[in-house]
Amino acid sequence: MALLKETYIDLKNSFAELETLSLALKKFGDDHHLSLKVIMDVNLALDEIFTNIVSYGFKDSDEHLINIHLLIDKKELIIKIEDAGIPFNPMDIPGPDLDAPLAERKAGGLGIHLVKRKMDEMHYQRRQGKNILLLKKKLI
Repeated sequence: MALLKETYIDLKNSFAELETLSLALKKFGDDHHLSLKVIMDVNLALDEIFTNIVSYGFKDSDEHLINIHLLIDKKELIIKIEDAGIPFNPMDIPGPDLDAPLAERKAGGLGIHLVKRKMDEMHYQRRQGKNILLLKKKLI
């Protein structure tokens, strides 16, 4: 019986869930023989996105769910991240000025910049009160 090439990860908006996320990604990568580079790039991206959602995504301190769907389609890993937090489109965040002296750089934006660099595609939409971020990573 072939392994299903997808998985769903439901996490609470808590930093304690970062380990659960990392372990689930590692298991998915091992089960589907993904390269270490792909797993490391995706782990970095998911860590950054998840941390941003937990840090800034909700106006209250209530428990909320963050849903992550991993799917292998041909030679591509597709990652869908959904949350019902405040609207936030990471595509609207300008890249940091990496040429400016360190003391003159504005805080923020570096994590999203890294996600954009590590992923092959990144798309955002707001639908039915949810942020939906789609990331794609080639498996070649």
